Amino acid sequence: MRSAFKQLSVDADIIGLYLNPPEHAAIFCVDEKTVIQALDRLDPVLPLSPGRIERHGFEYYRHGTLSLYAALETATGRMHGKTAARHTSQDLVAFLEEVVAHCPARQQIHIILDNLSAHKTRLVDEFLQRHKRVHFHFTPTYSSWLNQIELWFGKIERDLIARGVFTSVKDLARKIRRYIKAYSANAEPIQWKYVRPDSPHT
Repeated sequence: MRSAFKQLSVDADIIGLYLNPPEHAAIFCVDEKTVIQALDRLDPVLPLSPGRIERHGFEYYRHGTLSLYAALETATGRMHGKTAARHTSQDLVAFLEEVVAHCPARQQIHIILDNLSAHKTRLVDEFLQRHKRVHFHFTPTYSSWLNQIELWFGKIERDLIARGVFTSVKDLARKIRRYIKAYSANAEPIQWKYVRPDSPHT
């Protein structure tokens, strides 16, 4: 019973950041998309034509993989992203330093992220000691849906990665950066809604 209450409390904390954020604070949803493969299809994609769906071959060449660190700014919907060859706590801290650098001095920063072990290392603790204005909010286990960045990861997977052709890891990184830049230029905040389980409308 105590653990269930604790999870409800954490859920409410994160939902509160979306629906009633602290005044003048910045809210970011942060996560990593790991092992993104730079797949170069050996056959060209055949586009839609009258009476035929899009077609493509299933043979491809693997050029390698990279990881994407991403931060969704909830107030604007804009994205901050950085690709890395590996997925380490050191890479995460380097990315978080960039996120903090984008914010005005003294602005309070709230970061929503999951309970991955790489988010709770000595390097991360040292980062938090250096930046007292940064506050972490961890989603409960099996509650990644609470992190809005997961919605964006689904979008970039559909729009770019799943059907993309990448001639190298550098090509993959370049196209991801271009996608993030284009997305942020027209970004809008996610319209988050919450309905209580005991609401008569559920």
